[in-house]
Amino acid sequence: MKRAHLSVTWIVRLLAVALVGLLLWHYWPAKKVESMQSSDGSHIKFRTQGDHLEIYNKQQWSPFFVKGVNVGAALPGHDPGELPIDKETYLKWFQQIQELGANTIRVYTILSPVFYEALVEYNQKHAEQPLYFIQGVWTPEEELIEKKDAYLDEIYKQFENEITLAVGAVYGAVEIPERFGKASGAYRFNAGPYLLAWHLGTEWEPNMVKNTNEKHKDKTGFKGSYISAKPEASPFENWLARLLDHLAVQEEQNGWKHPLTFTNWVTTDPLNHPGEILIQEDMVSVDATHLDAAGWQGGYFASFHAYPYYPDFFRLDTSLQHVKDADGTPNTYRSYLRSLKAYHKDLPVMITEFGVPSSFGVGHVANKNRNQGGHDEAEQGRINASLLQDIHSEGMAGGIVFSWQDEWFKRTWNTMQFEIPQARRKYWHNVLTNEQYFGLVAELSGKDGILRMDGEDNDWNALPANNKQVLQGTYPGWKSITMTHDESYVYILAELDKPFNPEQELLNLGVDTVPGGNKHASELGGRQLDEGLETLITLGKDNESEVKIASNYDFHTRLYGKQYGMLEEKPEEMKDDSGLFKPWKLAVGLEMIPPDSTQYYPFEDVPAGRLLRGTTDRSSADFNSLAMWQAKGNKVEMRIPWMLLGFTDPSSLQVMSYGDKDGKLAAMTTKGIRLVPWITERGSTVSASGKAADARSIAVSKLPVYSWPAWNKVQYHETLKQSYNLMKEAFQKLKSPS
Repeated sequence: MKRAHLSVTWIVRLLAVALVGLLLWHYWPAKKVESMQSSDGSHIKFRTQGDHLEIYNKQQWSPFFVKGVNVGAALPGHDPGELPIDKETYLKWFQQIQELGANTIRVYTILSPVFYEALVEYNQKHAEQPLYFIQGVWTPEEELIEKKDAYLDEIYKQFENEITLAVGAVYGAVEIPERFGKASGAYRFNAGPYLLAWHLGTEWEPNMVKNTNEKHKDKTGFKGSYISAKPEASPFENWLARLLDHLAVQEEQNGWKHPLTFTNWVTTDPLNHPGEILIQEDMVSVDATHLDAAGWQGGYFASFHAYPYYPDFFRLDTSLQHVKDADGTPNTYRSYLRSLKAYHKDLPVMITEFGVPSSFGVGHVANKNRNQGGHDEAEQGRINASLLQDIHSEGMAGGIVFSWQDEWFKRTWNTMQFEIPQARRKYWHNVLTNEQYFGLVAELSGKDGILRMDGEDNDWNALPANNKQVLQGTYPGWKSITMTHDESYVYILAELDKPFNPEQELLNLGVDTVPGGNKHASELGGRQLDEGLETLITLGKDNESEVKIASNYDFHTRLYGKQYGMLEEKPEEMKDDSGLFKPWKLAVGLEMIPPDSTQYYPFEDVPAGRLLRGTTDRSSADFNSLAMWQAKGNKVEMRIPWMLLGFTDPSSLQVMSYGDKDGKLAAMTTKGIRLVPWITERGSTVSASGKAADARSIAVSKLPVYSWPAWNKVQYHETLKQSYNLMKEAFQKLKSPS
């Protein structure tokens, strides 16, 4: 009995020691992070003061300019709700982000426990210069957009609960049960001492805000423990005040008070935009100045996602052209920032998203070439650096570039209807979707960079035999054609009978994927095919190298002409075997007609199929991330984005069909790709083989097919883009004590 009693005593003692150790370990970061203790005992590390933020360091308050990056939750092959990023990846990213010169990262939602664990571990090893973070809380976005009523109990309670869980996650004091598409697990690491601010919500859909305001006119005058709504606050702004106050109460219980903000964007800003044409873009405002946070010692600030290309008033509003750069050109982005800051007076304003993508595809066009896409990595870096300088020069409280890593699951308005099925978007990298290329870290597809567009074949020779296919056949002027692919491109290596000279000839590759298409065309030089071509690759001089698409197959015309009525449909172009190949295009602006707009504005599009000659060898001074082909001697290699060849999802071998389904574009399964190669000599009707071109008949149906198995797992690798180093220089140039 005595021995049993001793055993129990020792077990109790061991448990007590373990509990004390756990508590010391949990609260240890707070002891290592200097903070000011307020009269009520709360810790304050950051606060707002006038129009800026301050940090408590070395027993004094100093101005703090946020130099940040937005970090997403996804990796290639995954949706963000799968939360696939592991601790080792976070630790690597944190080191790279700090070397970038950033002092802050922003996350949009509760992440998995390993994020907070990695952040605490990293910062404890870098105690002299920790990496701070802004914690976002994601709204029930789909429900808000669908039901357009923020006050519905199911929406409000869901958001309120998400706030409570977020506070628990940050302070390492919650266990979140498994739930679909959201983080879960045991949160035991206290990251609160490294928190810079709370960032509530998502970009507000204007119709939802308007409907909420109209439906709940009685929802005014909210008075919270710390946050209240002013008399002029709208019902939606009262809703935000309630939730921010709930957040403040939850945080105060953990012994801290951090600055608070809610997400906003240009579409629902409080300014008037006389040059904006689309009614919805200036329909309603969400005004940060309508909330009172005087009782919250951490402070409160306004935040905006602000890009230079959207909405269209950035290039159309003449009232924004009064601020000019040193070269005399109007800088409408900087003019907007100046107006935004003037409106908010003594309230800090932070630009929590800005940037342009290093993408082949373009979504919107802007002044100063600050377009949404069409930039190589170096140009992305230069533009992002100039935007950061604008933000800093106009006295903003900080700038957080979007984004840290490329995200394959993203969609954009002018390609999303061409991605079928949309649920498989994460399994391939659509080079035409600009939203997938905002990162400073490139998430490259399996062979991108391994196969370098440099006119050499040594990298091809290194590929295993089962990872490439030599097309067997007789092709006049061509010795051999080899093909392979990855999640982004179809790669083609051609060896010709003689060196390729674009000044004297054009290189052509017709592409057949489905029944139908052009069996004849002027580009074919009289050749007649037994099966039609959907697309045509032509390599020549810089302004000639491009991918064209059969006129009756052209996604662009079928969507914006046949379905939307914004483009003219010519009957002769819409029949099968029209003999016409049209340039690939992407829409950058829809036709706007009153009453949806204040005035008529025409449909806009830009070329999307042009192929840049260059090198993708990152060790070369001539590296260009958008280069698509190169030739050296009699070797020619190219990489062609999947969508330019008609693919809607290469991972399941889906291509666009010629017919529609239920009035919408539809996909079908292909057996693979057939190539029809020929060479056109300039000023001659004779082919490179010496035979009269118009005497040839080609049995396309008997040509070899390049095929591949469907895939559900992706291969990818990361590398820092050229834009990383340019942003590093930009961050370092900012005159800031932090």
